[in-house]
Amino acid sequence: MCALCGVIGGNDHWTDPVARDGVYVRGGSPSDRRRERTRRISEANQILRLFALTLDDWQGSAYVLRTLTGKTEIIDNLAALWPMAERIAGRPIDPLDSSILERLEQADG
Repeated sequence: MCALCGVIGGNDHWTDPVARDGVYVRGGSPSDRRRERTRRISEANQILRLFALTLDDWQGSAYVLRTLTGKTEIIDNLAALWPMAERIAGRPIDPLDSSILERLEQADG
């Protein structure tokens, strides 16, 4: 079986901005959810760029993580992002590390 079969028709993950009973989601329309997904990717990329990585959306159902040298991994949900980023970068990545957050604040300021 190819890897694509595991992505098509996959279940929603708790990190996805999808309306569910009893869960608040800002904007319940498909366009609002797509916009939120794009915002999350953009925020992740601010950190990933510091490690020569990029994250892209793949058809609204998965994510594609890439190195500058072309190494590519498909990620099903954002919970799997940081462990996979560490694996393909070959070093620890803590998105909440104070030095990373300071660099991001300086870039914004």
